[in-house]
Amino acid sequence: MTVAPSSPGTANRVALVVGASRGLGLLMARDLLEQGYRVVIAARNEQTLRTAAAELDPSGARVLHRAADAADPEAIADLVAFAERQGVLDVVIHVAGIIQVGPVAAMNRGHFREAIDIMTWGPINVALAAVPGMRARGHGRIGIVTSLGGKVSAPHLVPYSTAKFGAVGFTQGLAAELAGTGVTATTLVPGLMRTGSHLQAAFVGDVAKEYRWFALAATLPLVAMSAERAAHKMVTATLAGKPVAAIGVSAQASTRFGGLAPSITVRGMGLFSRLLPSTTDDGPHVRSDDATTVKGEDARRRLASPLINFLTGLGHRAATKNLER
Repeated sequence: MTVAPSSPGTANRVALVVGASRGLGLLMARDLLEQGYRVVIAARNEQTLRTAAAELDPSGARVLHRAADAADPEAIADLVAFAERQGVLDVVIHVAGIIQVGPVAAMNRGHFREAIDIMTWGPINVALAAVPGMRARGHGRIGIVTSLGGKVSAPHLVPYSTAKFGAVGFTQGLAAELAGTGVTATTLVPGLMRTGSHLQAAFVGDVAKEYRWFALAATLPLVAMSAERAAHKMVTATLAGKPVAAIGVSAQASTRFGGLAPSITVRGMGLFSRLLPSTTDDGPHVRSDDATTVKGEDARRRLASPLINFLTGLGHRAATKNLER
């Protein structure tokens, strides 16, 4: 079935982007702004939101901001009500997320709880608040940014994948229940993108070595795709009402292969895991304990590798451009 794109014209149309103070969310907000929407951006930190709003629209006429924690259902309900007062709330996108990198042995329940609160409960809270008004109007577009990690679980990213799998299941089920209402929910499945988010990621275990592999994966051109291109593709898929959109070659190939051959995929990830830093390695390293995480920028300084800094230069430039540092 072909789903009609978002309603004709964007006059008085409002788009809400949750998790838009930096990175991918900022880029998606910019794309919606360029398509004529009035945009409400939200994130937890008021100061970073102000900076992002000024970056997107120095005049302040078409971008509004409001601090809200995606994990707080009451705050999200207030946020959606605020967005609905600005015009016709036509598009709602949840992008908010965190990345925790390291072996499960170095994680604790708090790492899983934080990931699930933001990346599973966040989409649930946002959608449950936005859907009633959209259904009453007979039209609306919801986009939930999940991840390749929500289709194929990778080692040393287990809390992240756990939360993203939940978001995938919720969004796909919601899309099925909304069929025929004029409201759509799109599961957005990007692969690795060059947003500069490796500098905001949280590292545990052997933080310097964990930073090294993750920063390279999140930056190198043959591995990570342009964040601007990914953002545009995701906005386009959401406005078109597609049920699922895998963004990038790596996401498309991995999700298909993982679905066709799940056991082989898990075994392949097991081989990959053996190449990653181990908590039992006797070599020199800087560890964090079970309750401690180290931010990517600090892990980069601890690694102190001119070669890695050179190889991840594109990522550092993206981080500056996308307010990730």
